[in-house]
Amino acid sequence: SCSTVPKTLHFITRPLSEEEGNFSLAYIITIHKELEMFVRLLRAIYMPQNIYCIHIDEKSPRDYKTAVQNIVNCFENIFISSKREHVVYAGFSRLQADINCMRDLVNSKVQWNYVINLCGQDYPLKTNKEIIQYIKSKWNGKNITPGIVQPLHVKHRTEVSYREYVHSGVPYVYPAKIRKAQPPHNLTIYFGSAYYILTKDFVEFTLRDARAKALLEWSRDTYSPDEHYWVTLNRLPG
Repeated sequence: SCSTVPKTLHFITRPLSEEEGNFSLAYIITIHKELEMFVRLLRAIYMPQNIYCIHIDEKSPRDYKTAVQNIVNCFENIFISSKREHVVYAGFSRLQADINCMRDLVNSKVQWNYVINLCGQDYPLKTNKEIIQYIKSKWNGKNITPGIVQPLHVKHRTEVSYREYVHSGVPYVYPAKIRKAQPPHNLTIYFGSAYYILTKDFVEFTLRDARAKALLEWSRDTYSPDEHYWVTLNRLPG
C-alpha cells in the first residue's frame, strides 16, 4: 500500500536543509537482482527534491520487475526507464541503459543539476548534503569522470570488434576477428571509470552533439564502452 510504504521503509519526505532543497540531483540506477538491496540503496539516497530513473534489466524475472514497479509507483519522482535493455556485462547494452535514462531525465520537469549513476549493489558513504557540498566545493560546473589516455594493456578493447553472445543461457562479450576503424573525428580515446557525476549541460551535449553520436555508434562493438565513452567526451576542448 502506497499510503504506508514511505513511512514503513523510513523514506525521507522533505528536504533536510535549504541548500539541499535548492540543488536537485538526478540518479540513474541499473538493477537486475536483490530487491532488498535495491530498496536499502534507494532509501539511503532518496530525497523528495531529487529525481530517480531506474533501469531494470529486461532479463530480470517478471516478479522482480513487478515488485520494483510497485515500489516506484508510490513516488512521483521515481520512474522506470521508458526503454529497457537486455544488459550484457561489458557490452554496449550497459552504456545504452544509462543513455536511455538520460533521455528520460532531460525531458523531466525536475530541474536537476547533476546526474549520478549507480548499480544495484552500490551504497552511499556520504549524505545527500555532503555530496552536494563536495560537488560545489571542487567541481561546480564541471564533470567528475576521471581518466587517462587509453593504456596499452586495454587497447584491444577498442582496436578489435566485440560481439555479444549467449551460451547456455549466459550472455557474454567476446572478440571477433575484425579490426575496427579509427575513432571518428580523430578523437583521442581516454579510459576511466564507468561511473560518473555529470552536469545537465554535459548530458544534453552528449545527446545532441555530432561527435558524441558518432563516438556512440563507433563504440557499439567495443569492450566495456562505458569505461571510455564519458571520459573521452569530457576531454573535448570546451
